[in-house]
Order: sequence, then C-alpha cells, then structure tokens
Amino acid sequence: QVQLVESGGGLVQAGESLTLSCAASGRSFRSYEYVMGWFRQPPGKEREFVGGFSWSSGSTYYADSVEGRFTISRDNAKSIMYLLMNALKPEDTAVYYCAAADRFAWGTTRSADFGSWGQGTQVTVSS
Repeated sequence: QVQLVESGGGLVQAGESLTLSCAASGRSFRSYEYVMGWFRQPPGKEREFVGGFSWSSGSTYYADSVEGRFTISRDNAKSIMYLLMNALKPEDTAVYYCAAADRFAWGTTRSADFGSWGQGTQVTVSS
C-alpha cells in the first residue's frame, strides 16, 4: 500500500503560480511500479483528472484544461511528485489530490483506476 501526502495548497490571485507536492511512502513502495496522477474536485462538482506521470520514464500527460499551464515533475531521491500550476484561474479552485495506480494504467484519466489517494489540499484562486 502506498501512502500519499499532499501539501502546498493555499489562496492565490488569478494569474499567479502555486506548486503542490505529493510525498509517496510505504514499506513496499517502489516508484517504478506506479503511474501517478493529480486530480481535483471543484466545489459542488465531480472529481476530475488533471495530469498523469510515470515515475520510471518521467513522461506526463494532461487534461486539456490545464495543458500548457500545469507541469508535473519529480524528485526521485525523495519520492516526491510536484504539480507546478502557472497562470491560475478562478476555475482552478478545487481540492487537489494525488493518486497512484499500477504502471499498466498508463494513460488513464479515470479516478477508478487509481487505488491509493492522498487526503487532498485546497487551492483557491481569487479573481
């Protein structure tokens, strides 16, 4: 089982940037076995996919709504994944979650394919 802990949320103004962190741990955690994902849940709406990331290759894929503004990166030594969010918009306001899936789930955007989740961190973008 993988334990995931997000951090870095907060209140920012539109156009500003924010970086979220997701620290992964667990007795049996081996990063190369997982596809990681970022999801978000805006107030009153369903959880939605933001981006996916392969620990082993560093490859990424993103939702159209954030493509070009958000970037996923990693610190392998610390097993930390980052979500750099630039040019934030009020519609980016949500609780952001990181999640882990088996590496064979590469390319998925479905939350049901991710078996481990963090507790979430709130991001609020004011206009």
